[in-house]
Amino acid sequence: MIKIGDRVDNRYHITGRIAHGGMADVYEAMDTINHRTVSLKVMREDMMADPMNVKRFNRECIAAASLNNPNIVKVYGQGIIDGRPYMANEYIKGQTLRDKLNFSPVHNLSPLESCEVMLQLTSGVQYIHEHGIIHRDIKPDNLFYLSDGSIKIADFGISVAVGEAASGDSVSGTVYYTAPEILMGKPSGVASDIYSMGIVFYEILTGRVPFDGDTAEEVAIKQIKEHFPEPSKITPAVPKAVDKVVVKACRKRPEERYLSALEMHEAIAEAMKDERAFQERKGFFSRLFGFK
Repeated sequence: MIKIGDRVDNRYHITGRIAHGGMADVYEAMDTINHRTVSLKVMREDMMADPMNVKRFNRECIAAASLNNPNIVKVYGQGIIDGRPYMANEYIKGQTLRDKLNFSPVHNLSPLESCEVMLQLTSGVQYIHEHGIIHRDIKPDNLFYLSDGSIKIADFGISVAVGEAASGDSVSGTVYYTAPEILMGKPSGVASDIYSMGIVFYEILTGRVPFDGDTAEEVAIKQIKEHFPEPSKITPAVPKAVDKVVVKACRKRPEERYLSALEMHEAIAEAMKDERAFQERKGFFSRLFGFK
């Protein structure tokens, strides 16, 4: 068992414990060679029995290590400690986007802040796709939200190469963010990541996911069959141009969505040009009496 004060691979000095996750334990450590703080992600011993877990962990190491983008968590290195794989990641001082939503009194972001988040997310995902990777698990829990508003994409555990068929865990992503075609057993692609980004966009605008239910099966059926609702039906302050971006990203048919994350990025940027649409809207009595 790794303890504070331990030294991993005669390089990483453990200085704290960050989290106990479903797949791995995460520690704060000092890289004594490069003299920087890192996040050390070590696979849990009880997860080693399943070869699929080991495959997923190693897949994440390989996929993320090949990427270098300001909106993606960097992987500095990997290795084995006590028979368990680990990877040394960029140390992130911040919370996840899920934490940001949970700590907000209304559980959502303003339309302008939501668009700024999505510009970064689409930029990062475009970079991922250009490097031949489909993320397959885009959701607020896998996005770090830094104090300066920066977004960083994490967790490539179920990512696949473009055109590669997933094996054994084809529907491992969270059902609330999974595209209809994936739920019907079809291969992942650029369009499925775009769908997931559309769901994230909807959630940060409204504070809820578009389709919910008592079971994963119920949510999956809604994803496949039910009409996609406009965010402005929940949050009236959402501009109509933003509504259109979210709805197009979440079309049931993959070919009707944006052709790329870059195209979605450009549509968001275009919607943001109408600054008046993003100004705070006040009700009749607020305007009459000056209430905030």
